[in-house]
Amino acid sequence: MKTLTPTSIATGLVAGVTAALLSLSANAQSSFAIVLYAASALPILIAGLGWGNASAVVAIAAAAVTAALTVSSHFALLIVIITLVPAGWLSHLANLARPAAELGGPDDALAWYPLSNILAHLAVMVTLGMIAVGAIVGYDSAMASQLVDIVVEALKAQEPLYNPDAAAVAQLKSVFALALPLVQGALWVFLLFAAYYLATFIVRVSGKGLRPREDMPASLRMHRNGIFFFLAGLVLAFLGGVPAIIGALVCGTFGAGFVLSGFASLHYRTRGKPWRLAALWLVYISVLLFTVPILVILILGLADTRRTIALTPAGPANNNRNT
Repeated sequence: MKTLTPTSIATGLVAGVTAALLSLSANAQSSFAIVLYAASALPILIAGLGWGNASAVVAIAAAAVTAALTVSSHFALLIVIITLVPAGWLSHLANLARPAAELGGPDDALAWYPLSNILAHLAVMVTLGMIAVGAIVGYDSAMASQLVDIVVEALKAQEPLYNPDAAAVAQLKSVFALALPLVQGALWVFLLFAAYYLATFIVRVSGKGLRPREDMPASLRMHRNGIFFFLAGLVLAFLGGVPAIIGALVCGTFGAGFVLSGFASLHYRTRGKPWRLAALWLVYISVLLFTVPILVILILGLADTRRTIALTPAGPANNNRNT
């Protein structure tokens, strides 16, 4: 862990204030709110990846204080739970390294924390964060039912002849109560991983990052134990009530991890093929337009679980990293 220095403190303060301002912008821009909320993780990740854990902790604290002073302590608590702490934890994991010899590797190399483990930790952090936020705001099936009622009333206002069947509305409410946490969990994993990927690129280009550039198609896989979490989520989803909501959330977060793994596997398997570009475009467009093909990508991710470890030469420049 890098110690506190004037540079790391200043970097953390700037990163924290920037993260808080991005979160505040999300409140004002409802159309891009979720993107701006996810973008608030980027400064924390950059501070942690480039200047170490100490800078990330300062950044999280600065963001929390700024949010509390400008909005409320309740708002600050929410962004800390759902965005800032996961970002700081991801940067911490990415900076973990140990002598490769401890894992049976060469004596003169460092082994970095596997990307598959980082992705699994991200799914766990998002799951726990959203459960905590749901408990704070009081999310339950009744809230989902109210949201459906609002949408139905809005449709009736636009189209007076619209009069849905009561049974159909009830079924829609039951589906929406599970679909909402599933989609939110999955989307948050996607966005936070995108922020992590962008942060690693920025830090690497700036020359501050010590973690080696990784071959994402080859190394981005979900941890095999994630399968058990995903299956547990499926079982919970059929129990009804709060367990079903939590189960849907787990399916969304860990399912998103396997989808990312599936896309990476697809990129890796099609390398060197003359039809690769056309196939990838077809897959991405199909997923965006029809959504259902994402199940194929999910299955591909579930079927390809492995762990690769990035290595770099051991040297003085790497001695200040976590072990």
